[in-house]
Amino acid sequence: QVRLVESGGGVMQAGESLRLFCVGTGVSGALFRISDMGWYRQAPGKQRELVATITSGGNGNYADFAKGRFTISRDNAKNTVYLQMNSLRPEDTAVYYCNLKSSTYDWWGQGTQVTVAS
Repeated sequence: QVRLVESGGGVMQAGESLRLFCVGTGVSGALFRISDMGWYRQAPGKQRELVATITSGGNGNYADFAKGRFTISRDNAKNTVYLQMNSLRPEDTAVYYCNLKSSTYDWWGQGTQVTVAS
């Protein structure tokens, strides 16, 4: 059974840093390597929005609010994608979701909660 398992969320203070993890279990290494990976977030009462994506080739793409503060990376040997978040703000409070997208599949994790106190 394929699962994307996010972890690393928590309660932080504004200005602190946090690293999120997403591990693909039940996903072949070959599929993970060719897939684009992404992080999205959903705040209470708002729609899910893109945070950052990384292509199979390692090219990152960021939402404007994430540029300069967040970094997405991947380790294909570990079927893992990371989101390094620096200079956290209260408006970053949301559930963060991991996404795997290939030509055939579009999988989502269950999310990890990030809360940033002012």
